[in-house]
Amino acid sequence: MEYEEAMSMAGAGDMVYCDPPYGHSQAILYGARSFSLERLFEVIEKCKSRGVFVALSIDGSKRSGNHLCKLPLPKGLFEKELFISIGRSMFKRFQMNGSSLEHEEVADRLLLTY
Repeated sequence: MEYEEAMSMAGAGDMVYCDPPYGHSQAILYGARSFSLERLFEVIEKCKSRGVFVALSIDGSKRSGNHLCKLPLPKGLFEKELFISIGRSMFKRFQMNGSSLEHEEVADRLLLTY
């Protein structure tokens, strides 16, 4: 089912984890060019207003954390923002063809409504 339908079934005290296509790298890879992050934020807001806890994994850092992906985060929607190290960049591994990746650490951003 579509995420909107699934999330509409969540009630107070339930937990929803969202892992949408990352806007800076995955939209084309996963065929999600029509995905609307703004619409997802609207659905998350509805969940939050019903007492649903929502965790959103979304673009984090690129190139050793030197570049923070700019996202239009709605003010007040998320209570916490965490960065989780995920090691070396998978995409850079393919692009650099065997070169050293010591400076290619990346992190995912985890946004929590609670």
